[in-house]
Amino acid sequence: MVDPLGDRTGAGQKRSYAIESLFKAYDIRGDVGVGDFTPDHARRIGAAFARFADGETVAVGRDCRASSPSLAGAFIAGITSTGADVLDLGEVATEVVYYVSGARSVAGAMVTASHNPPQWNGIKLCLPGASPVGADSGLEEIRRMATADASPSSLRGRVSACDVTEAYVEHVLGIVKPAQISPLRIVVDGGNGMAATVVKPVFSHLPVSLIGLYLTPDGTFPNHPPDPIDPGNLTDLINEVLSSGADLGVAFDGDADRAFFVDDRGSPLSGSAITTLIARWILASTPGAKVVHNLICSRSVPEAIMASGGIPVRSRVGHSYMKQKMAETAAVFGGEHSGHYYFAAHYRADSGMLATLALLSILSEQNRPLSTLHREVDPYHASGEINLAVSDRSESLAKAVDAFSAFDHDRLDGLTVSWPDRWFNLRPSNTEPFLRLNVEGPDRSAVDRLVSRVRAVVQS
Repeated sequence: MVDPLGDRTGAGQKRSYAIESLFKAYDIRGDVGVGDFTPDHARRIGAAFARFADGETVAVGRDCRASSPSLAGAFIAGITSTGADVLDLGEVATEVVYYVSGARSVAGAMVTASHNPPQWNGIKLCLPGASPVGADSGLEEIRRMATADASPSSLRGRVSACDVTEAYVEHVLGIVKPAQISPLRIVVDGGNGMAATVVKPVFSHLPVSLIGLYLTPDGTFPNHPPDPIDPGNLTDLINEVLSSGADLGVAFDGDADRAFFVDDRGSPLSGSAITTLIARWILASTPGAKVVHNLICSRSVPEAIMASGGIPVRSRVGHSYMKQKMAETAAVFGGEHSGHYYFAAHYRADSGMLATLALLSILSEQNRPLSTLHREVDPYHASGEINLAVSDRSESLAKAVDAFSAFDHDRLDGLTVSWPDRWFNLRPSNTEPFLRLNVEGPDRSAVDRLVSRVRAVVQS
């Protein structure tokens, strides 16, 4: 069978992939181990991005994967070949790139594959002000330019090493009130990713007791995959929270832009529950403000926003859509069920560290266990995201549209169907041959029945 992404060069050898296959809906990503993402690809993408950004400077960071130094070096070479300059941030968390992009009004790029396995790598891009670059906001144009790979010019930009740790710490601590944070006990699982580069310098200014798990950056991720959305990767965190009597546990993904939390009883909080808690906290000081939530967040999120005097704004799933909607509506905060939390004060970018600081602030102000707050903000039952394998995503989605056309529905992102006490969203995966199903209802049995009903329609 012919590989649709490239030609096999022989048994056991690496494959040569077309650069187009690296471009996903929100970023650039590929498997270095099989040769579908190479330094030459990175160089071409760097040159294309510099031309697209049409600026004088790009801030570039990277994660701790073994392939990141070579890919970042090639990406930087591509940028400087256009005459643009580079601020080389070294190994940092993705949110630090966003901070520099916003604070200095420069384009930004992070060489990372986030939560993917060690052999993967990728690049996240933003324009000055941490403005998103996605499929609908420039990534397609960059792909075309990288594919064409215009002849290099004789220009050479400058590369300057830049340590922004102190400025970043001052920035995030200026968004919360560190003097009002109580001496709480917190367990942080860094997953051997980039979390330590922000956790240690920020927490050194706080009166909290830090218990660290896997904070040493190691791109082989020897303890568990850097993907905290998988409950199996939270086991060590939960055990440590329970054994240490901690007030809170947090797990970061590989590039530390996402954070997942467990309460003092070891129960994981959903992204919707965290969005609700942070939204209520922010709205207490900004009454009447708008808060963006994606359409697979729990119904409890917009209910809580309105109860707190805010205005909920619904968005498609994905960081580029969330950030765009926040910019359009001047929203103060945004949350996704996937653990991305966006702050207007952080240039509308996602920050796992700011979400953590917000939770510490909430616990300090409320002086109640997180498990108690958890019960208040998690009133419904959810299926979690279910991947439904189908042969034709468009055809299967059309079946669902027909089957549920008599009910309240919309097509903002796939298909959302609502009843007074339950709802579901069915949308195509951007990268895999699945339809992704999320269901919420009043109890487990209602959720299970609706999951079975939708599954029967799309897989018939």
